[in-house]
Amino acid sequence: MSGGPRIGAYGDHALMVDLAALDDVHALAAALRAAAVPDVVDVVPAARTVLVLLDDAATTADLARVEDAVRAAWESRSAVAQEGEGRLVEIPVVYDGQDLPDVAAWAGLSVAEVVARHSGREYVVAFGGFMPGFGYLTEVDPAIAAPRLATPRTRVPAGSVALAGDLTAVYPRATPGGWRLLGRTDVELFDVDRDPPALLTAGTRVRFREVDRLPGDADGDVLSAGGDAHSAEDDRRPAEGYRAGGVEVLAPGPLTLVEDEGRPGWASSGVGRSGAADKVALRLLNRLLANDDSAAALEVTLGGLVLRFHERATVVLAGATAPAVLDGTSVGMQAVLEVRRGAELYLGFAACGTRTYVGVRGGFDVAPVLGSRSFDVLAGLGPAPLRAGDRLAIGPRPSRLPVVDLAAPRAATTGIVELTVRRGVRDEWFDDAAWRDLLGVTFEVTDASNRVGLRLSGGRVGRRSGELPSEGLVPGAIQVPPDGQPVLFLRDHPVTGGYPVIGVVRTGALDVAAQLRPGDRLRFREAS
Repeated sequence: MSGGPRIGAYGDHALMVDLAALDDVHALAAALRAAAVPDVVDVVPAARTVLVLLDDAATTADLARVEDAVRAAWESRSAVAQEGEGRLVEIPVVYDGQDLPDVAAWAGLSVAEVVARHSGREYVVAFGGFMPGFGYLTEVDPAIAAPRLATPRTRVPAGSVALAGDLTAVYPRATPGGWRLLGRTDVELFDVDRDPPALLTAGTRVRFREVDRLPGDADGDVLSAGGDAHSAEDDRRPAEGYRAGGVEVLAPGPLTLVEDEGRPGWASSGVGRSGAADKVALRLLNRLLANDDSAAALEVTLGGLVLRFHERATVVLAGATAPAVLDGTSVGMQAVLEVRRGAELYLGFAACGTRTYVGVRGGFDVAPVLGSRSFDVLAGLGPAPLRAGDRLAIGPRPSRLPVVDLAAPRAATTGIVELTVRRGVRDEWFDDAAWRDLLGVTFEVTDASNRVGLRLSGGRVGRRSGELPSEGLVPGAIQVPPDGQPVLFLRDHPVTGGYPVIGVVRTGALDVAAQLRPGDRLRFREAS
């Protein structure tokens, strides 16, 4: 494009700004951060776009006001020095990735020639995103610039060195991804105790150095980047934030996480907001307890949690309805419960819905990471998933008192669920037939779904062929890979992605989507 920026609404609480060049992106992002526009919580630069994220409470009028502020920032922009400019980072790589032969076949070269072309040049970090520590590197040799996979993998191992068109990168941790795997490295790309946490910041120069093996390979753990040499336990941060006293975990169920409202403000570093998947449930729970909205609760996937209380507490359950027994007595959802010292709470398995929330007056007081007590399953940041034997401290009780004993339950998500959606900002990638496909099909949630997003089957959504430069994502974005099988992103979505977004689920409908489980069916309905 030429001339000034093109700005469009991206869901309910964001604006997407299209620009002509990467220098424009950096200049506008810096100008917006300097302007400190009210209600703007994050600015996410990408290859040719800047995503401007507003607070959850933002209205249509706020979007219009922020759009004016974006245009003013564009007019006042100035050249920006990159944070990592001039610094050279060398990354050792074992080139044994499972996609090397496919890249070689695409390029009409030998595998050795692909390796030589990838390792034989210097790259520049254009921007960060997707996940913490993930730097998008430009200057790929056009001869080996093979496109992304038509269907993204559900898991790419940590340390994978990968290629996608004219970009290359290293995956800091295990995650879904659609890039082609060339090899692997053991370089630590993100450390919350480092300043800055990301090793690869915008402007940093990078060279890949071919090696025969990595230090850890001497222990017999040699593995190509198509598999995984470690278990899921290795991806978890240790439970160092938990302190004795308060509440003891006797059984965690399939997955129980500490979650709060999330960590806004870090997206430009590749750290998503995360937070409770069903924010309506979390906020209702905290209001019943008279907690601040920022208080942390437990998010219990499917059920099976057993807790023992080592002090008196006030408790509320919300979200997916599950049978609950407190001290041998059945108790209800969304009711204020007084718990004696020594009592045990058993949470059974929900008949429908996915996530039940357990909150205490004062909130669960665990060590925050980058300002939040939420665990982000994509980034691996935050207090680790709970294990039997963990103890959680209860925070200071608020001065105000609960004024409501019971709230009416939300209707269960049964039958075919309808989610309200508005068009995205990539109309050039989808024709009217594709939009009709999205609205006319009953999709089914697959078992490859989690807090990152819902993978859907049951119908194909057509899209233009080609490669979209990576750009920012929002919760509720419906991304369409080349295979046409949509992915609906939830709270732990990647910060950026390279497949076009056909629509964005409205904020209220996103909390309903967070309660869907594999096998549930859904349809999309256009927002009025």
